Amino acid sequence: MIRKVRLFTPGPTPLLPAAQFAMAAADMHHRTPEFRALYKKVLAQLKVFVGTEGDVILLSSSGTGAMEAAVTNLTSPGDKVLVLTAGKFGERWTGLAKAFGCVPEVVSVPYGQTFDLAAVKKALENAELKAVFVQATETSTAVRHDLEAIAKLVHAAPGKPLLIVDGITGLGTTHFDVDAWGIDVLIGGSQKAVMIPPGLAYLSVSERAWAAMETSKNPRYYFDLRKERKNAVNGETAYTPAVALVAALGAALDYIAGQAGGDLAKGREALVNNAEKNAEATRAALLKMGFTLFAPSAPAAAATAVAVPEGMDSGDVVKALKTRFAAVIANGQGEMKGKIFRVAHLGFFDYLDTVALIAAMEHIAKDTLKLPVEYGAAVAEAQKIFARG
Repeated sequence: MIRKVRLFTPGPTPLLPAAQFAMAAADMHHRTPEFRALYKKVLAQLKVFVGTEGDVILLSSSGTGAMEAAVTNLTSPGDKVLVLTAGKFGERWTGLAKAFGCVPEVVSVPYGQTFDLAAVKKALENAELKAVFVQATETSTAVRHDLEAIAKLVHAAPGKPLLIVDGITGLGTTHFDVDAWGIDVLIGGSQKAVMIPPGLAYLSVSERAWAAMETSKNPRYYFDLRKERKNAVNGETAYTPAVALVAALGAALDYIAGQAGGDLAKGREALVNNAEKNAEATRAALLKMGFTLFAPSAPAAAATAVAVPEGMDSGDVVKALKTRFAAVIANGQGEMKGKIFRVAHLGFFDYLDTVALIAAMEHIAKDTLKLPVEYGAAVAEAQKIFARG
């Protein structure tokens, strides 16, 4: 039986064909008028995609590079910062803060949960806080945080700290109002909702954040955002960019705009709504099969995390799907490995992808996990969700 490899992982995600073609054709030098025109176009598109009137900076790195840039450009050794952590990527903020000499105060919740806003408000009473670091969605647990509510608390805090948000899986799966909410830095990554390979990170930067960079003392060289801002005015980068990926990103943003008649802002909304619908359908189908959602109270649209029954290993689900159907999902990370599996919905996924995975998952649930599954019942649950839409 022919098997076609399909990614259902929360990064890298399936590649957009138009982006692949753009990469193949991106035979240009980065210090030429052709590239400058492309780069200016992509930066302008990113502002619309993020939804900000401020600057958006593009870096040749993974999303973690942009996370590091946020720390090094906005803090000084000894600065007190607040980290809100609910999983492996929240813990990464803590590690980065410590690596550059900051003193992190941490508000943490168990994996699979989101924050108690009263606890966040209490932590924000410290008037010495320079910055707050948080995820929009915690990819390791598929939890979505109430970023709007957190932003309100941050901006009411006595110390007026900066708000830095890892939106790497949040962008394209969650509706943001960056400027109205006062998000000072919002970070995205290329291998997520924009449907291209890993290697680019982008981040919106507020005027408050630019001002803070003038007094921050942490070292930075490659990740000096001020250099990138200065060069971007002329359509250039401070250092050699990932030219082919920039071309791919332009093609992907064109595609997103094309889904709404050429309106990129509306295309972004459609992309988010698509992820929301696929996630809702997947959750309903998995519940029908007898699985337990790992984050039922605050599920993300980027991915769905599922707990396997007691005594079972989620790695068996991951392996069985890949072996039988060439469908690739993600195991849990760190201490959650073997306990949960994660199915992605962000980017280049559609209704038929969702139905196909659910149908395959019915076989795995019945044959590998020995759950009392009736073929077609879970698929029908997904169909009902789409029919209502």
